[in-house]
Amino acid sequence: IGQNVIVDNRPGANGNIGSVHAAKQLPADGYTLLLGTTSTLAINPHLYASMGYDPLSDLQPVTLTHQMPNVLLVNPNTPYRNVADVIGAAKSKPGSLAYGSAGNGNTMHLAGELFQSRSGARLMHVPYKGGAPALNDVMAGQIPMMFNNLPAVVQVHKAGKIRVLALATAKRSPLLPDVPTMAEAGLQQADSVVWNGVLMRKGTPAAIVDYLNKEMRAVLESPAFRAPIEAQGFDVLSSTPKEFEAVLQRDHALMGELIKQNNIKIE
Repeated sequence: IGQNVIVDNRPGANGNIGSVHAAKQLPADGYTLLLGTTSTLAINPHLYASMGYDPLSDLQPVTLTHQMPNVLLVNPNTPYRNVADVIGAAKSKPGSLAYGSAGNGNTMHLAGELFQSRSGARLMHVPYKGGAPALNDVMAGQIPMMFNNLPAVVQVHKAGKIRVLALATAKRSPLLPDVPTMAEAGLQQADSVVWNGVLMRKGTPAAIVDYLNKEMRAVLESPAFRAPIEAQGFDVLSSTPKEFEAVLQRDHALMGELIKQNNIKIE
């Protein structure tokens, strides 16, 4: 596009600081792009009393870029060989079967809440300060299972340190072709993916939005671009602005419902 790109990382408040900067503090001229995620745009609005902006009304979607499927994984020494085993064990002793996550209100936690909502089983949530220590405790046998994203667990699954039972997505992964989806395992409407996408401030001229969408999609749909990313377990995506907007609205509503139903608070 003939422009230099400067990456301006603004960490803090689970991504809210960078997001409000792009949504409210810079002009809607197309020169500021925000890489938003499920967490910052669909989950945070239901965890923070005030973020200083509204993802649905203050941001203009451009295109989705990629997603990570969540997976259900267990310690290989557990007796759980499939999703039905986990549901059966959880229903036999409601609230006693533990699952780990990266902390309260994160995508792994909410994948577990969605699993419970769809299955009718009740699990015990064990929040950690990050996904890595939770995964380490599953491998060590301190907790029996967790939900995590696919790129983080492919290699330890192949090494036999964990067992991935199902992918919470619509299709199987070529990296784990023998692992079923949740739907194939018998649990419907339990898909849970962590997506990323590019947005701009609402009010950016439509011609700029359409131009950037076209240029970005040309890159995202290039086999040379996709191959090294998909080899890590990510799904490379591209979308129209309207398609991205629909995904954002859908997950904003779903995450809000799960957070409200389970009275989830951030730590």
